[in-house]
Amino acid sequence: MRGAARAARGLAGQLRARPPAPGPGPPPPPAPPAAPAAPLLLAALLAVLLGGAGAQYSSDLCSWKGSGLTHEAHRKEVEQVYLRCSAGSVEWMYPTGALIVNVRPNTFPPSRHLTLCIKPLKDSSGANIYLEKTGELKLLVRDGDRGPGQVRCFGFEQGGLFVEAAPQQDISRRTTGFQYELTSRHAESDLHTLSAPCRPCSDAEVLLAVCTSDFVVRGSIQNVTHVPEQQESAIHLRVSRLYRQKSRVFRPAPEGGGWRGRVATLLECGVRPGRGEFLFTGHMHFGEARLGCAPRFKDFQRMYQDAEERGLNPCEMGKD
Repeated sequence: MRGAARAARGLAGQLRARPPAPGPGPPPPPAPPAAPAAPLLLAALLAVLLGGAGAQYSSDLCSWKGSGLTHEAHRKEVEQVYLRCSAGSVEWMYPTGALIVNVRPNTFPPSRHLTLCIKPLKDSSGANIYLEKTGELKLLVRDGDRGPGQVRCFGFEQGGLFVEAAPQQDISRRTTGFQYELTSRHAESDLHTLSAPCRPCSDAEVLLAVCTSDFVVRGSIQNVTHVPEQQESAIHLRVSRLYRQKSRVFRPAPEGGGWRGRVATLLECGVRPGRGEFLFTGHMHFGEARLGCAPRFKDFQRMYQDAEERGLNPCEMGKD
């Protein structure tokens, strides 16, 4: 935009009043209406030039779509993007320079416990995505990472999103993009399952997950299917007890006597079918149920009983 303004000022500067013709006597005074011509012309030129630049992107309160072609080729500009929704997307075509993505809740006053999750779009490439706070960068998504569907979450107070274009000889056909969700919940239980999904939960994490998860069920693993191209595994569950679900992840089994459903986790966790019952917890992310803490049910009963005797249970739930 600064280039457009300089061009407009340059064009306006070339438009000067014509000098008076030679002859005796003082030159006639200029006509009063001609004075505002330059400012009016400058405004018109700015409208045309800036309008052309603005046509390179579109934005609303929830989503942003833009192009690096709006930047001058020799400059690495940083563009600010402001989003005011609990969910949406960012799509950056021909990435050059960098974006600072400011996501804010659309409620006032904002909740004290906020979690921001992002999920890279399929075939997203051309930029690295960082978590930024006070100038320090933590890499979330590396350009060219496999498993584009993996979800990254962090506490809202941990920083904002900084998207930096990776050095490329040819930026054609490259688009960086991701979906985002901003949710209000106790971040600890959710961040554990997404930052270290394969690590077994501690007793305290299990008890907190029981209170804060989007779904809590008792059941067994019926089957596991692996999706290498997504770096994920789909766990097919047979559920005998449904404690809570916010979406219809688990539906009555056709043969009766329980529920059936599917949850996702990372392929690297190496989940396999096995005997015995478990307590499965987790959250919904981008319309998909993702596995959280999943202790064996007898271990959960021990944890719950011990915490109940000491008065440390964060919430009440049946042990059977």
